Amino acid sequence: MSYLFSPLTLRGLTLKNRAVVAPMCQYSAKHGVANDWHLAHLGRFAQGGFGLVILEATGVLPEGRISYADLGLWTDEQIPALKRIVDFLHDNGSAAGIQLAHAGRKAATPIPWRNGFDETETEKVALAFEAWTPVGPSALIHAEGRGFTKPTALDEAGIAEIVAAFAAAAVRSDEAGFDVVEIHAAHGYLINQFLSPAANHRTDRYGGSRENRMRLALEVAEAVRKVWPQDKPLFVRISGIDGAPDGWNIEDSIVLSRELKAIGVDLIDVSSGGFDGAGLKAAPLYQVHLAEAVRAAGLPTSAVGLISTPEEAESILVSGKADLVSLARMALDDPNWPLHARKALGENDDAYSSWPKQAGGRIRDRDRVLGRG
Repeated sequence: MSYLFSPLTLRGLTLKNRAVVAPMCQYSAKHGVANDWHLAHLGRFAQGGFGLVILEATGVLPEGRISYADLGLWTDEQIPALKRIVDFLHDNGSAAGIQLAHAGRKAATPIPWRNGFDETETEKVALAFEAWTPVGPSALIHAEGRGFTKPTALDEAGIAEIVAAFAAAAVRSDEAGFDVVEIHAAHGYLINQFLSPAANHRTDRYGGSRENRMRLALEVAEAVRKVWPQDKPLFVRISGIDGAPDGWNIEDSIVLSRELKAIGVDLIDVSSGGFDGAGLKAAPLYQVHLAEAVRAAGLPTSAVGLISTPEEAESILVSGKADLVSLARMALDDPNWPLHARKALGENDDAYSSWPKQAGGRIRDRDRVLGRG
């Protein structure tokens, strides 16, 4: 058996394989509530054979959304639509994860495919448009002239509210049936803003030293771990480096990961970047070395970032650089990537049985006719 298609057990969850769909914002919700688009978007990955499907960055507070059209989980009314998706993922053989997030100063931004905030008054009503002033560790705007708003600096009461909101969203995640919670501490969003000197200019106990800058990340992880069932794994996504001058670096990530392990985090999902004008240049496998470095801290990791072929994924896992491989754009391009990967890696012991029963026989017949069997 290939390593990619070997199971991985984390606490009480056993993933059938090590192919993961990374969180991908869809900017298609109203008032934070999932809809048919999210069901179709995510459901196809379960049908395509991924072991774990992680939902997009989901705001733990309304003002924590990247845009007004993001998913949210700050109220019980948002649970049923998510449970519908979770049930479909489970029924089709995938574990279900959710990424809990707060965008901080990168909140309240335009929908990417629009020309800034160009919604008409009629569209604003139809799309449930909202605008608000974001918050951050310091009153520093993320970038000028690109749809960002100067944030209000959080006081300690506001920080405590956010920590509590992450815990409350984790409780709702369990009620919706999710198998994994991933805390979003990467990509220049709120927790990453506190971690990095690029955004955190505070002089209180949440700023200055690395220990202080890590405080919010550790408080959130501890609060979530206390309410998240002990038999369910907890992930944290970090930027291994943010790429900013004198910013967060890989040594910092290793120290943070050790602290997260002590709290009860089970896996670190290692990405990079998130600050204006900083980050690694994208290229095939460009972030895998970060996952490898963090893995040396003693926690399993997931590698992400332009992993395209089954052979690349297998090599990452066999060489011990990571324990999972996460795909985003590759999954969008080929939702059946794991099914195709099984064949590419020689998993031909009735590979067609891995397809949904509605499709496997037809794919087998097609391949026989075309001599691809």
